[in-house]
Amino acid sequence: MIVAIAASATAETRSLESADLLRMRSVDSVRLSPDGARIAYAVVINDQPGRPQRQLFVVTVADGRNVRLGGTEPASSPEWSPDGRLVAFKGVVGGKKGLAVSRPDGSGLRFLAEMTGTNSPLTFEGRAIAWSPDSKRIAFVSATAGPETALAGGDPVVITRYLYKPDAEEGLTRFNDNRRRHVFIVDVEGGPPRPLTTGNFEEHSIDFSPDGREIAFVSNREADPDLFYNPDLFVLRVEDGQVRRLTATESAEFQPRWSPDGQSIAFLGTRRGLTDLETTMEDTHVWVMAADGSGRRELGREVDNRQQSPAWSADGSAVFCTVQERGHVRLYRLPRAGKPQIVVGEEGRIGDYSVGGDGAIAYASTGGSDLAQLYLRPAGGAPRRLTDLNAEVLRGVEIAPVESFTFASNDFKYEVEAFLTRPIGLREGTKHPLIVMIHGGPHGQQGTLFVFKSQYYAHRGWATLQVNFRGSTGYGQAFADAVYADQNGNEAQDVLYGVSAALRRNPWIDRDRVGIEGGSYGGQLTCWLITQTAMFRAAIPLAPITNNISYNYMTYYNMYEQMEWGMLPHQGNLMDVLWERSALKHVAKVKTPTMLIHGENDNDVPIAESEQFYVALRDVGVEAVMVRYPREGHGLAEPKHAVDLMDRSVAWYEKHFARR
Repeated sequence: MIVAIAASATAETRSLESADLLRMRSVDSVRLSPDGARIAYAVVINDQPGRPQRQLFVVTVADGRNVRLGGTEPASSPEWSPDGRLVAFKGVVGGKKGLAVSRPDGSGLRFLAEMTGTNSPLTFEGRAIAWSPDSKRIAFVSATAGPETALAGGDPVVITRYLYKPDAEEGLTRFNDNRRRHVFIVDVEGGPPRPLTTGNFEEHSIDFSPDGREIAFVSNREADPDLFYNPDLFVLRVEDGQVRRLTATESAEFQPRWSPDGQSIAFLGTRRGLTDLETTMEDTHVWVMAADGSGRRELGREVDNRQQSPAWSADGSAVFCTVQERGHVRLYRLPRAGKPQIVVGEEGRIGDYSVGGDGAIAYASTGGSDLAQLYLRPAGGAPRRLTDLNAEVLRGVEIAPVESFTFASNDFKYEVEAFLTRPIGLREGTKHPLIVMIHGGPHGQQGTLFVFKSQYYAHRGWATLQVNFRGSTGYGQAFADAVYADQNGNEAQDVLYGVSAALRRNPWIDRDRVGIEGGSYGGQLTCWLITQTAMFRAAIPLAPITNNISYNYMTYYNMYEQMEWGMLPHQGNLMDVLWERSALKHVAKVKTPTMLIHGENDNDVPIAESEQFYVALRDVGVEAVMVRYPREGHGLAEPKHAVDLMDRSVAWYEKHFARR
């Protein structure tokens, strides 16, 4: 069925251009004021030098009036004081970066404390700013130097940590800065911040108890946290810093949130004894337990899909969360007694959200025709859109329709869903190229939501196909598990079967002009598939894994292969299996011209993965190009780089589509 309808053409119709991305804006952080009269939200902008920046606004619900907070400097992560008088946020005041507060009308801007970050990676990290219930103090997370810092910063660099590589947030360093996240507290009226935690372990993802006496947080207290990723929940006493442990499991716990009466804590959790710093095969679910850690119960068990971002209802009778479902992200209400309910179920993706005391919900949502915008759903009412940030840039731009369809997998075990974006200009008798766009993860999903690059291709007259192959989230735990011990196996066949179904059902697709691309795991599958078939005229893998063995020993997250295959590479015969399932081993079969894309500072999938494949392709006589983007980590964060890649991609495909 068609789930995103094309906008009607007008006299002002124009084509979407790659540079339009620089003018696009979207909403991410969203917080309702305690009285529900105003909403603080952050807007992501792409037209500044370097990486995207955020600007902070407060909108009055009654009249739609907007006020910018933080002056002219970037600002993000807003949190209302419980009395509604102030908004705390990450910002820049007088050249200092860190924790700031302002009145909702933008006046009274003050700097309270530095908030230092770290490039050490985390999964499902929660809030870094939390108000005390009396609105007099703010707890926050900031990083301090660890014992290895002096060694790692010298000449020569001395490595002593197992986790010595960072998640290249800013792409400025090749090594872990060895800083540790800790919890601090500061008085709103001024004075120096006070550390509540210290030491070599990290504490983060904080939430103040309703009585103001305690702060819940997440920490990995394994003997060597670098070696085994096992986050647990703890509580510290604000008065003296005394810590009590709430969970001691081999599974993972994230994002603790106190119930309004302080008697319970909701959190995200897993059941399995192995997760990972970068991703997890197991869907996180919402759990609830007593404030002393007893009575743990899986509240979201009836919803067999990945749940995130738990938040209590005002009366404590339910916990809200987002849920990935068949290419969409919806907002659910999980009652402590009763059946789960879909609260916001429109097609698209719910991002950040905030629940008001009267049941109203403010949220960011990405639909089929725009990037994420701000919405408000009054209690019992219909959603109302409060922002239209891209009205000017999208004026006169026809939005290509997205069609979902399903097909049977090669082994008849699964119904696999795919999404086809039709090209602009499709009419009777026309033929159009197809670009297969493969998502990363593998535990992620694609859907009907607005994807700028896909729409850009549509305005070039090209269709795009996205396949939620087995291993994808949003289709239940069994489907996510189906990639276990079978990477570059049947999930790759799902992609090929999806392409075959699209070609047979849509005769207007030109079989002689089919390209393939993808990032991260999508790049891995792109490289693998061109060793299995010559049907693709051109390929563009971004940050691909091409050698499963070298990748395992160079990436910053060490438990990925163990989680995905059930053992470490050196155990059993897994080393042989990993090599057999590596695209590099089969490179002699490749016939497809390939343009490899990689960030110079990628520690997730190190650039050596592209380097190996590039040389191998040239060795076997395949046309190959390698494009290396400076300052970039995993993927392309700088908008100007993303624009450059779109232009290069079109040129690469056009060059090879012309060679029938």
